[in-house]
Amino acid sequence: MPDAIGLAEIISMPREAALPQPGEQVRGEVLGHGDHNCQVRIKLEEREEGM
Repeated sequence: MPDAIGLAEIISMPREAALPQPGEQVRGEVLGHGDHNCQVRIKLEEREEGM
């Protein structure tokens, strides 16, 4: 579904990390997704300097 709108659910992130700001790029691992609603489960990686 190329025009689908998905929801990224942050299920885990480093304890000291702040929530990402709108437009900020993040890195993570996709743990699963639901085809029926185009939702994606992501575990965030620690941010590197300059990200």
